[in-house]
Amino acid sequence: MFEHHLEPLLPKELFARRMLRHLGLAAAIIGGGLGVGVLGYHFCEQLDWLDSLLNASMILSGMGPVNPIQHTAGKWFASFYALFSGVAFIITVGVLFAPLVHRFLHKFHLESRGER
Repeated sequence: MFEHHLEPLLPKELFARRMLRHLGLAAAIIGGGLGVGVLGYHFCEQLDWLDSLLNASMILSGMGPVNPIQHTAGKWFASFYALFSGVAFIITVGVLFAPLVHRFLHKFHLESRGER
């Protein structure tokens, strides 16, 4: 996926494309997670669509639920969704920062060998 340590540094235009692809992948992860949350709160907790979106957004961002959870199915869903949201956050950060960290390390490696 990334260039080998013996290859030259990727040009800025191609690196910008790589970053856009990773940004799109991160947005898809967040969008998919948000969709799961909206559906879960709507069907397990019988919240309307807007309140489901609000609760899912707040949990996914790490803020916590807005509406009190009243049903057993909603409590089960909220528990697993909170765990999923934490993992989704870590994955999203990894997807966003992987090209940046790779480029930094690749450039550092090339400079240590006297190349650019």
